[in-house]
Amino acid sequence: MGSRKRIKAESMKEARKNIAFAKLNNCPTSPRKMRLIADLIRGMDADRALSELKLNPKEASNRMEKLLLSALANWESKNEGKKMDESNLYISEVKVDGGRMLKRVQPAPQGRAHRIRKRSNHVTLVVDSRKTEIN
Repeated sequence: MGSRKRIKAESMKEARKNIAFAKLNNCPTSPRKMRLIADLIRGMDADRALSELKLNPKEASNRMEKLLLSALANWESKNEGKKMDESNLYISEVKVDGGRMLKRVQPAPQGRAHRIRKRSNHVTLVVDSRKTEIN
């Protein structure tokens, strides 16, 4: 491995030190409903996002709240000496992808059948710390 690649790899490790993520796979909520919640908290500070999710009446917000708590716990285990309040954590990325689809059949009139697609999704949430610039 060349010296340039080694330096780049070391700088990437330092950059990833502040980042923590959590994934939720095969969540039994449609991706469209989950994206409404993801758009609500994207870019928000972590503590403000937690309070928003707690007060939101949608069912998907409960799952997103648990995912955010998991990401914060992952950040805490990665950075043991630092405090969450001082590091100014925010949600840098929330990605909602379609997951497995359960296909069911519902009887319809005159001997026909309608197909029902029960959708699920995969959510990836990334927590990062904001750099505070001192002038």
